[in-house]
Amino acid sequence: MKNVLFKHRSIRKFRPTPIPEEVLGNCLEAATRASTCGNMQLYSLVVTRDKALRERLAPCHFNQPMVVQAPCVVTVCADVHRFTMWCRQRGADPAYDNFAWFLNAATDALLAAQNFCVQAEMHGLGICYLGTTLYTAAEIARILELPKGVIPLTTVVAGYPDETPEAADRLPLEAVVHYEKYTDYTEAEIDELWAEREESELTHRLLEENGLDNLAKVFTERRYVRSDNLAVSEAYFALLKEQGFFNK
Repeated sequence: MKNVLFKHRSIRKFRPTPIPEEVLGNCLEAATRASTCGNMQLYSLVVTRDKALRERLAPCHFNQPMVVQAPCVVTVCADVHRFTMWCRQRGADPAYDNFAWFLNAATDALLAAQNFCVQAEMHGLGICYLGTTLYTAAEIARILELPKGVIPLTTVVAGYPDETPEAADRLPLEAVVHYEKYTDYTEAEIDELWAEREESELTHRLLEENGLDNLAKVFTERRYVRSDNLAVSEAYFALLKEQGFFNK
């Protein structure tokens, strides 16, 4: 398990080879074994293998080739709809149409997604999470016909890799681990934690390509700019309300 986790790469080029039914089924079964709030399994995994449907989803992911190239696209959804139906059919009064239960469902869904991905990599498959899901969640919900109480969180493409990329860098362990209580950073510590990444060949190439003088500005002025952040937030919040997560 340790070797699989440490060998993770985000794969963006895939062979057209279909994933065998037993392999995909095993990965999906692994997803269902993830930790879950109250054993409620507040998530749904919409598995899209049909090429025509993947082509309809592609614009939602900025037409990244891997969405059509990969034989399997899994849209990971927070889902209180199924549990709410069960409660009502048993004469129980559900109260899960609110923000607290969106958070519980989102946690369930993302834990299940990671189980799916780890198991997929154990089978020799490659995966890539698509953050574009949040940008176009409403259109994805329309295409996949998601009912109230179900909302897309992320998407995973899966298939047999057609590339062997280098491992992405990570901040050192001391950047993200706090023992006993949170210890805030000094300016010097922030400089030290990002030093290796800022001096990397990739960073120098990004700065040259973007005409900027530091890596932070690549994020704030090119990748995730304020206007986009606000627009995505407003659209997703509107979808949360439309899908029934703010009724109470």
